[in-house]
Parts: sequence; C-alpha cells; structure tokens
Amino acid sequence: MDSETLPILRISVVKFLIQSAHDLEVPPIVKYSALSLFADRFYSSISGFTSSNDSRYWLLQPITESNLQLFALVSLWISSKLHTSHPLSIKLLKAFGDTMIKEQHFMTRDFLDAEVIFMRILNFEIGTANITFIFLEELLNHFKEVAKVGELVNWEACMDVMDLLYEREETSVFYGSPCSLAAAILVASYLITVPVQEWEFPIVPWVHFVTSFKEDDIVQQARDILLHVLETDC
Repeated sequence: MDSETLPILRISVVKFLIQSAHDLEVPPIVKYSALSLFADRFYSSISGFTSSNDSRYWLLQPITESNLQLFALVSLWISSKLHTSHPLSIKLLKAFGDTMIKEQHFMTRDFLDAEVIFMRILNFEIGTANITFIFLEELLNHFKEVAKVGELVNWEACMDVMDLLYEREETSVFYGSPCSLAAAILVASYLITVPVQEWEFPIVPWVHFVTSFKEDDIVQQARDILLHVLETDC
C-alpha cells in the first residue's frame, strides 16, 4: 500500500479504535488520549515509512489495514498505562485482536514490537495533558459552576460530537488547537442538547471570556460542527 492510500483507510481505522474503546470499556480519558496519539500524531507521521528499508519499522512495510488496527490497539494500551492504575493487559489485547482483526493474526511479540515502533514514531513523546477531551471536560465543569443551564448540556453528546469529528478528520482540518476545538464543541453541544427556551445564557461571550478566543471564530467553528452533525443525521 502506498502513502496515497493512507487517507482512505483513516476513517475505518479510527472507527475501529472508537469501537474497540467501547468494547474494552476503557474510561473516556483513555479513549481520547489514544485518539490523540493515534489519529492526530501517529497516523499523520507514518507515510514516510511506507518505503523505508529500516527493519526496525517492519510492521509498517507495507502498511495494511490490519497493521493499522494493531497500532490502534497499541495506542489504547499505551493510553491505559498512562491514565489507569489497572491498564489493559497484553493478554487481553491479543485475545481481542484475535477476534476483531480479521485479515491477520498477531502474536504477543507483534504487540510488543508495535509498541516500540509507535513510540519511535512519536519520538517517545506521549504526553496527553493538552488534548481536546481534557479542555472540554474542564470547560463544561466550569460552565456548570457559573450557570444552572450547564447541567442541561449532555456530556455524552459532547463525546459523540468529538467522535464524529475524529471519524471525519475534522479535528485536524478545521481547528487550530485542542482548546479552540473544545470551545466550539461545547457551544455546538449546548445548541444541540439544551432546550431552546433555556438559551438565555450568553454562551458565546462566556466562552470568549474564559478562553480568549474571538467570538466570531467560536461561532464559525460551532456552525461547522453543527453542519457535520446534520449531514451525518441525514
């Protein structure tokens, strides 16, 4: 598979990661940290390794959907080790992979090798403090502290919107930072889940005050998100 084919696989592999996180019942922080590591960073960096002769990256030569699914599971594994006291075990991941990855059978050693390759691609920089999920959670909690209407914003809807944007690759195409994306998701989720008769709170000016992002930019990004949600519903 050449580098031009990579974008075609992205949606299916990201959906695989999201479904795997659901099936493995990992906490949201693990899921969204894994999405950030895999979709925002790892996936965008691997095209240069498709024709590499470096044997250290053998699981990327060639790149297949099955191999990418392996790396998606590895991203969940790494994320669980960062954020939980009882991380996913390699035994569990291998058994899960045996069931869910249809085209190829991976051994325990493959998971270990894939983890090393994943870390090398990311230059061993696996910090996840500045991800959209954390900014969004903090922003919503702050909103609930200052306004009762904040309790009406559906947290599950916020995460559904974030999943949709990852599946469509909009997290990297339209938004300049995880914090600005979190601000736009909050405003969009407010409009989606809060009853119209409760729209008295000045949500956009408040988000501007808290984040310093321009109101026009917040509105435009929230509008883009709403359009994507409507397109999906249709």
